Amino acid sequence: MIRQPDGRKARGDRRRQELIEATLRVIERDGVAGVTHRTVAREAGVPTTSTTYHFSSLEDLLTATLTWCAGGFTTAVRDLVERARIRGSQGAREVAEMIVEALGPQRGRTMAEYELYLFASRRPALRPAARLWLDVLTSLVQHDDEVAFRAFLAGMDGLLMQGLIDDEPPTVAELEPVVAYLMRPSKP
Repeated sequence: MIRQPDGRKARGDRRRQELIEATLRVIERDGVAGVTHRTVAREAGVPTTSTTYHFSSLEDLLTATLTWCAGGFTTAVRDLVERARIRGSQGAREVAEMIVEALGPQRGRTMAEYELYLFASRRPALRPAARLWLDVLTSLVQHDDEVAFRAFLAGMDGLLMQGLIDDEPPTVAELEPVVAYLMRPSKP
């Protein structure tokens, strides 16, 4: 007997996804402080009861949004690693391109994600979801030197934060040598 997919579950999953995406749009526009069940429902075009049905608390909703962002980041990093492999490069150009995208067309989303990460620093229950991106990088990027890798990650965060407060986003040409420097092998 072939089991038919449960249409209610699929609709519920779609609705949860719509609410998560609406949450990120609210954060882009109004910051984390602007997230309520009502504002997310309004953004998603659904009744408020729908948000409270799928996410009993704002913490649940914000955790799901952080987790979804980390999942998107996982896909982006996998794509970056694959592009670098295809090009036969060490990845500096690809990382610079990713940062330029994050600070240009995806600036609002990048700001929203960083705001979520900072919000998680004050909410212990959200911290595991906020740390997911580090787990993702550690699992996807091969490295021999833990100290150098952590310095590279801190440098990437710094470049993103600096880019968010700059009036003009940096170019790939400006970032590539900085990224290459951060990626250089450590000296014994």
